[in-house]
Amino acid sequence: MSAPFKLDVAIPLYNEENVIPELLRRVRAVLDGIPGGPHRIVVVDDGSSDRSWQILEAAAATDDRILGVALSRNFGHQAALTAALDHADGDAVVVMDGDLQDAPEAIPALLERYHEGHDVVYAQRTKRKEAWPLRLSYFLFYRLFARLAERQLPLDAGDFAVLSARVVRELRKMPEHHRYLRGLRGWVGFRQTGVVVERSERFAGQSKYGPIKLLKLAFDGIFAFSIVPLRAAAALGVSTVAMAGAFTLYALYRKIMLDESPRGFTALLTLGTFLAGMNLFFLGVIGEYIGRIYEEVKRRPLYVISKTTGGGSDG
Repeated sequence: MSAPFKLDVAIPLYNEENVIPELLRRVRAVLDGIPGGPHRIVVVDDGSSDRSWQILEAAAATDDRILGVALSRNFGHQAALTAALDHADGDAVVVMDGDLQDAPEAIPALLERYHEGHDVVYAQRTKRKEAWPLRLSYFLFYRLFARLAERQLPLDAGDFAVLSARVVRELRKMPEHHRYLRGLRGWVGFRQTGVVVERSERFAGQSKYGPIKLLKLAFDGIFAFSIVPLRAAAALGVSTVAMAGAFTLYALYRKIMLDESPRGFTALLTLGTFLAGMNLFFLGVIGEYIGRIYEEVKRRPLYVISKTTGGGSDG
């Protein structure tokens, strides 16, 4: 007789004191309806400065299905998500954000496809509730990323997903610091499929992803899964050399055959400025790759744990 199916829900949090009670209530209600168990909720507090940890401790004291993990400081969403995965030990793990934009009520639909034999079932977001400039930015990014990435990744799929235990094990083998987990998830392979899920509004509070953090996440994805920017630099260099060679031949022709030199100081200045700008731009791109190599060779841990609570932990 096989062991009962056990599900873990991995959730990173940062300053979500107004969301946690409702989040835990809805996740527990969903877990109560899933056969098997015991199921768990693994919540990682990513260095919150509000009362998030105190609320988690109180909840864990009354429900042993809740495991709380506090990081020593704010390491960032992807590092906290990695910490949650590292503490999950279910037959399958649901990865979701803690702001309730990922509706816990969608978990049974994801699990239905998981039980059909898929190792990864990701939610494809539809009907997003953000302002239209942000929705447009997401739309363009996912399609640009799909064009640049060496491996085809699903459009409009965030971190909300069900992962099998063997996918989680493979993700744990990837220690890279600039993490883009939805990309790593796709890179792992196995059978993957998507389920269309309506993106909910944030339950309370403000998004922790401002424009700078969103750009950083986008760069992490592009630089981790594509070398197209480097190839673009090489292509521009070759094009520039070709144009310079053609212009040199043209100048020689004018001088030898017509006894005159090409004129156009303004055009020359514009061209020089343009090329200098492009040089600096691609130096920045190359520097970005080198900087990421520097971060990797230091081999610092992705996160540091301050304390744990509930779920059989020692605190």
